[in-house]
Amino acid sequence: MRNRTLADLDRVVAIGGGHGLGRVMSALSTLGSRLTGVVTTTDNGGSTGRIRRSEGGIAWGDMRNCLNQLITEPSVASAMFEYRFAGNGELAGHNLGNLMLKALDHLSVRPVEAINLIRNLLKVDAFLIPMSEQPVDLLAIDDEGNMIYGETAIDQMHNAPQSLRLSPTVNATREAIEAVGEADLILIGPGSFYTSLMPVLLMPDMAQALRRTPATMVFIGNLGKELSPAAARLTLADKLAIMEKAIGKKVIDAVVIGPHVNTQGVGDRLIIQEPLDAADIPYRHDRQLLHNALEHAIQSIG
Repeated sequence: MRNRTLADLDRVVAIGGGHGLGRVMSALSTLGSRLTGVVTTTDNGGSTGRIRRSEGGIAWGDMRNCLNQLITEPSVASAMFEYRFAGNGELAGHNLGNLMLKALDHLSVRPVEAINLIRNLLKVDAFLIPMSEQPVDLLAIDDEGNMIYGETAIDQMHNAPQSLRLSPTVNATREAIEAVGEADLILIGPGSFYTSLMPVLLMPDMAQALRRTPATMVFIGNLGKELSPAAARLTLADKLAIMEKAIGKKVIDAVVIGPHVNTQGVGDRLIIQEPLDAADIPYRHDRQLLHNALEHAIQSIG
């Protein structure tokens, strides 16, 4: 069936972390409750890292970032959720949204329930699911065989890790697996390659779900240079190969990238290469341009 549009899709799943996933979801927010984000939970830096060290639990920072970008009705609740403490006291640098999610986590049976409570409070229609409801960190082995522990340290690596895994091995959230199984379209990226995109793919049950899903799969490339020196050296072909090795099958049907990306070695996949930069922040995707590019991908794949 040719000429499908985004509006025709029953279930769209976007995978990633923080800024990138929030941007994609806000670009597709007209899909409402047909849109689901599967959010990375391995962050161990900043306010999130401090909360994890003192209270345990999953990382809430990327989830908060996504929710922030999906708020369409400013309210007292949204102002509170986005508030960050200043000064140099105990609360300095903490984001109230992280603390609210952590508090709701304590009050709820499951993290997914905490997120649904805050979604209702903020009037966010799209679903957000943590990749796992079990606390987990990212672990890399560098080219000298040393163990590099945690997202923050891995982002500072200069050479590509020899291997990347989750510590401990965790299960994906049940709803995330179900969403992938029911999806018409799955989007991966943009985001920090090793620390925002790969963690979700490293869960064995998620990799299996991505191998089995009949959904069209699209990779959205970054516009700016990665802050991670190791990730910044990867070509588009490298990234596709690493992701599909983790998944265990060639699954990515199309890539959506900016005009200057080298597409050598990308093979027989649909390439949608268009200007995508936001006018205000060039390394962020413009929501309407991204929406249009994804529309073109869907129509071309049919």
